Amino acid sequence: MVNRQHLRQHFSKAAARYDEAAVLQKLSAQNLDNRLDLMAMQVNQVLDVGAGTGFLTDKLLARYPHAQISALDLSHSMLQQAKRRLMRPIFNWLPPNWSTRLGWLACPVALIQADAYALPVADASQDLVVTNFMLQWCDDLDAVLAEFRRVLRPEGLLMLTSLGPDTLKELRQAWVSVEGEAGHQRMNHFIDMHDLGDALIRAGFGQPVMDVEHYTLTYDEPIGVMRDLKAIGATNAQGERAQGLTGKTRFKAMLDAYELARKQGKIPASYEIVHGHAWAAEEVMKGPGRNKAGVYEITLDQFQNQLKPGS
Repeated sequence: MVNRQHLRQHFSKAAARYDEAAVLQKLSAQNLDNRLDLMAMQVNQVLDVGAGTGFLTDKLLARYPHAQISALDLSHSMLQQAKRRLMRPIFNWLPPNWSTRLGWLACPVALIQADAYALPVADASQDLVVTNFMLQWCDDLDAVLAEFRRVLRPEGLLMLTSLGPDTLKELRQAWVSVEGEAGHQRMNHFIDMHDLGDALIRAGFGQPVMDVEHYTLTYDEPIGVMRDLKAIGATNAQGERAQGLTGKTRFKAMLDAYELARKQGKIPASYEIVHGHAWAAEEVMKGPGRNKAGVYEITLDQFQNQLKPGS
């Protein structure tokens, strides 16, 4: 079980310096926003769940300037950082630097401190729900997806990114080499793309489209990986995590084991980013391309071609 209080505390501590280390979070937010280019729909109400410091919310505000946008996060400190990013001039005719100097700024986004397990949002009220790098911190995926389905209007859209099981595989292996199977408890468990797609269908979503991208960040030393993880608050929130303090000797043994992963002079940190979207409509099992599991396999290029007019 993920300790929600533990999670909130760590992200709150990380809020002030989060942007400095959140390289993949920014990239993923950009990619999610780019994918919205393919979605032809009227958007009046948007909910960003796990908004953090507002990377994605800022892009949504630019994309849907007339929509009512809400940014929700577990951490109040994260939302305060988001508020600074999202402030806009009250009067459009006034030069932005004047508005800043005069303090004539306002946040056009509703900031909500809440848990994804209990969204303080009305049923069927949202046209679009997005979540970027949040689902991996939820141990009861079905409950969270049920909340997303509840707040989406019929035919509304959910777009998401999460971390897959290959994330930080080098760090996981280093801990396992030191502690055996107990080393797995040092790491959070990340859900597989196919399992996430199945969970969407269980929650009442239809036509899920899932794909995966792999990235590798490189460091001069293993300790650099640990520093970046701490900077973004990405510590182990599992209730089953190894008990007791990690002694200096054991921690150094893990760093030494991590050295074995060095390639071309650099320490790798692998990340598997799962992208997905689905509609708030029951899945329809039909079509010659579907197998017995109800899965239709299609490349991203084919998917984009289908969305083009006349296709």
